[in-house]
Amino acid sequence: MFWRISIFALLQLGCAAAGWRLLGPWGAAGGVAIAAWLAFGWESWRGLRVIRWLREDGAASAGPAPHGLWGEASARMRRRLRQQEQQVVASEQRLHELLAALQASPNGVVLLDAQGHMEWFNQTAAQHFGLDAGRDLRQQVGNLLREPAFSAYLAAQDFAHDVVVPGRDSTPARPVRIAVRLHPYGDGRQLLLSRDITALEQAEAMRRDFVANVSHEIRTPLTVLVGFIETLRTLPLTPAERDRYLKLMAQQADRMQHLVQDLLTLSRLEGSPLPGLDEWTPVQALLRHCEADARALSVLLTPAGAPPHVLRFPADAPQRSRGELAGDAAELHSALSNLVTNAVRYTPPGGRITVQWQTLPDGGARFAVQDTGPGIAAEHLPRLTERFYRIDRSRSRDTGGTGLGLAIVKHVLQRHGATLQIASVPGQGSVFSVDFPASRLRDAALPRPGAASA
Repeated sequence: MFWRISIFALLQLGCAAAGWRLLGPWGAAGGVAIAAWLAFGWESWRGLRVIRWLREDGAASAGPAPHGLWGEASARMRRRLRQQEQQVVASEQRLHELLAALQASPNGVVLLDAQGHMEWFNQTAAQHFGLDAGRDLRQQVGNLLREPAFSAYLAAQDFAHDVVVPGRDSTPARPVRIAVRLHPYGDGRQLLLSRDITALEQAEAMRRDFVANVSHEIRTPLTVLVGFIETLRTLPLTPAERDRYLKLMAQQADRMQHLVQDLLTLSRLEGSPLPGLDEWTPVQALLRHCEADARALSVLLTPAGAPPHVLRFPADAPQRSRGELAGDAAELHSALSNLVTNAVRYTPPGGRITVQWQTLPDGGARFAVQDTGPGIAAEHLPRLTERFYRIDRSRSRDTGGTGLGLAIVKHVLQRHGATLQIASVPGQGSVFSVDFPASRLRDAALPRPGAASA
């Protein structure tokens, strides 16, 4: 700063001296004025360069005036511009991170301006409402979401609760339910959040149905028991009548006990860890247990004088007898035996039940139960494994079923990586088959020579 003042003073003195020599006192004054205008012009030129630099280059270059007042001013401005650019970059980075987080949200997110135009939405919202970024941005949300319930919600301006609307992919067979809620923020802006509550509503419906079914299944035998108890207490009965009523009461008590046992089994299956691959059960033993259960039930259900069921199980071929299956032996026996005994229950006496065990090309195995019963209509097949679902409630109760057997089978098979297929034709019988993966099968070690046989 000092040297610039010194240069300006020397310039004025030089111009004043030159003017004095040429024109005297008036020449000296004119020399001082000329020096001032020269200095002013020089500084103005430097200032114009700084302004042009700010307009065109900004902080991209070092600036046109590295020294002097304008040099210091341009350096300070350059530092300030760079700070602002860094702040802008940081803000943009935070904005991108925020949008990336919203994009990864499992809920739909739509940003609306003060007029209700969509400024941004994530992929989940696009799936929920069938939106397209290239087509629908800057559009009015009310013009794109035309569901009457949402239109009424938008018009009421009461956003203290959710509104439920059908999803884009909703069909009568597979309804999709989307909960939508608006949250005002900022200067008149709004945040629209959506979430798929289809599974929640289905779970709630299943819970209500489950409670209703359990209540109904328990209330019926309890009503019978209370009625018989009242009869035994108030009416004089012959020994034969008393024995008959007690037998009916025992049947109803057994029915409730089986229901409670099945409910406890389902609860245990849903809450216990998956079975590992460290416990192996001989397939032959499983088949023999299933055969024993089926024959005992056939004897129990076959009226006197009626022909018995024809039960066919796999022969004890060597390759079958050496096979082993990994998993919980009790669970596997329960599931496979349930399929076999179900075939016996729903096949009239004299009918044929055929059980097969065969190896699949991929190394897995298939357990199949085929019967000659009445068959099942196609509309019932997808729902057979639902809890308490029955095709014929009266027949199910007559055969002692609780409506939970196939639900237990499904859970057991899922825990063992197996799949259940059901094929049936009304009037021609049914086939229930289970496919086990190769990872849960192995050939058992051959018995050592000289070992005692069981």
